[in-house]
Amino acid sequence: MNSTVRFRNKKSEKAILFSYFLSIITLGTILLYLPGAWGGGGRLRLIDALFTATSAVCVTGLITVNTASFSPAGKIIILLLIQSGGLGIISFATIYLARPEGKMSLAGRGVIRGYYLTAAEHEPRAIISRIVVMTLGVEAAGALLLLRSFQSTLGSGAGFSAVFHAVSAFCNAGFSLFPNSLENYLLDVNVNLTIIALIVLGGLGFVVLQDISMRCLGRKRRIFLHTKIVFLMTGLLVLGGTLLILLFEYRGALAGLRPGQKLMAALFQAVTPRTAGFNTLPQAGLSSPSRLTTIFLMFIGGASGSIAGGIKVTTLFVVLLMAFQQPDTSGGITGFHERIHGSISHRAVVFMSKALLILFTSVFLLTITERGRDLFALVFECFSAFGTVGLSLGVTPGLSAAGKLIIIATMFLGRVGLIALAMPQPRQYPVHLLDYPDGEVMIG
Repeated sequence: MNSTVRFRNKKSEKAILFSYFLSIITLGTILLYLPGAWGGGGRLRLIDALFTATSAVCVTGLITVNTASFSPAGKIIILLLIQSGGLGIISFATIYLARPEGKMSLAGRGVIRGYYLTAAEHEPRAIISRIVVMTLGVEAAGALLLLRSFQSTLGSGAGFSAVFHAVSAFCNAGFSLFPNSLENYLLDVNVNLTIIALIVLGGLGFVVLQDISMRCLGRKRRIFLHTKIVFLMTGLLVLGGTLLILLFEYRGALAGLRPGQKLMAALFQAVTPRTAGFNTLPQAGLSSPSRLTTIFLMFIGGASGSIAGGIKVTTLFVVLLMAFQQPDTSGGITGFHERIHGSISHRAVVFMSKALLILFTSVFLLTITERGRDLFALVFECFSAFGTVGLSLGVTPGLSAAGKLIIIATMFLGRVGLIALAMPQPRQYPVHLLDYPDGEVMIG
């Protein structure tokens, strides 16, 4: 197969990936626009149906209308959209990359390997099946734990609420059936710890969970470098975020709480920007340093190969290593006494650069369509949309139609666009008919 054919295969697979998500969003928009899906006053606007469907499929959680205002059928549709979006890359792999004869193409295998490392070399369908089983199992366990708290406050609707919030938390979606998210459960230890655990597990990634489980069972002696990086960066971000929120809000948003309650609330606020979007504290009540901390955490997100969004903790790790460590002649760097190839470090820098370019464009366009609005609030909203987080300073419902379309595009690019950018590029062997002379460029 020549390089031109490989390039076309890669282009077609990216087109299929975009088509997969666009199809679900379109179907979700149509279903949510039907009168039976809306339980609020009047008729749901088409732009709001599109916004809700995109937010659910991209597991973001930003809303322009209250999720509680949808009918039971509408809430079920949103739940299914969240699950479809959360497992979208797996559905994509199963439905489109697997050939009818049960074999996966080499290009398709490379795409999946980009998310699940070398494990995709053997029985890719079995791996995907285990991921689905693991997802449903964790969500079921989370729902059972949440049911204990919801039964005492909700009564008959506790079962569905427990399932909805468990799926939303593990898929890092942040959709809630309550008008003020989880603010009423600020002091509920069970709800806080369960949601935190679901968010963290969903943000670690399936390859990390499988790697750790196999190591604990004694089936392997070494864990992946990827797993080491994810655990290190996740721990540092959660710990650092918690300490900063405690520092900035001890006498602010956390005032009036006991020390243990302050710690739990700060921990939740540090974990939820990892693309989850639930909140137990009103975001508008946070100080500017806390909001900046939240923006940084939303931009980073979770781990590669996980349901979480953002540029991913591994990308940050590699970029930081490149900033503080002198790469070798081929661009390689060293971490945990293992060499990270120059092509990976190059992809990390390019990946972050494109993410920042998308964010700048989104913010710039919003300043044009939403003149008169607070710039900080618009920046917060764009980072939340791009990182598929869902936290908001209350700007989203009041956006113009053009502003809503910009946020819709930002959510889509933050979820699907980054997946496409992360796909391993095919190896090409171009024939150079003409070589240009080397030029000198000053950097820094």
